[in-house]
Amino acid sequence: VTLVESGGGLVQPGGSLRLSCAASGFTFNVYGMSWYRQAPGKERELVARISSAGGRTNYADSVKGRFTISRDNAKNTVYLQMNSLKPEDTAVYYCNTKVRGDDYWGQGTQVTVSS
Repeated sequence: VTLVESGGGLVQPGGSLRLSCAASGFTFNVYGMSWYRQAPGKERELVARISSAGGRTNYADSVKGRFTISRDNAKNTVYLQMNSLKPEDTAVYYCNTKVRGDDYWGQGTQVTVSS
């Protein structure tokens, strides 16, 4: 299983970013996918989750109404559209899946929200 995130960067407060996670090594359309984040000095936290077919999504309260998780099963890719970004969204964002009971993580992509 390999997960590769991209799309992070520096953005001003109120701006937008779209993260992507390219997956390989497993049957992508069978498994749910998640985005987590970890800010300096804090524990890793769940940001959003999407079911295998994309019909069900869940979000952390802190990002509801601002972030949207989606997936393209034809491209083996999951996305995180982040709008109205705040300085407190600054973190390393990780893609995650659980395959046959084992957790897999990408290398992470840095998102920095600052003026």
